[in-house]
Amino acid sequence: VQLQASGGGLVQAGDSLKLSCAFSGGTFSRYDMGWFRQAPGKEREFVGVVARFGGAYYGDSVKGRFTISRDNAKNLVYLLVNSLKPEDTAVYYCAAKWRAEYDYWGQGTLVTVSS
Repeated sequence: VQLQASGGGLVQAGDSLKLSCAFSGGTFSRYDMGWFRQAPGKEREFVGVVARFGGAYYGDSVKGRFTISRDNAKNLVYLLVNSLKPEDTAVYYCAAKWRAEYDYWGQGTLVTVSS
């Protein structure tokens, strides 16, 4: 399985951004797909996950601003981030989970939010 995240960039506070993660090398619909982020000097943080059947769950710090969705026909998972804040600056990673653990990780895409 390979994961390729994209869509990051430099944005202004208050802007929105849509990140994508392309899945290949396996059966996409068998995996829960998660998003994580890691800010400079901080530990990796859970952003949210969309289950293989579509239900989504979010970390407390992003509830109400971030939306995860998936397209099983295109093997893509998305993270829509709204009302961006400077503290959202981080490398955003997608990951795939079949059972209890996240088995596969993408390389990350950097989001920088200027104030």
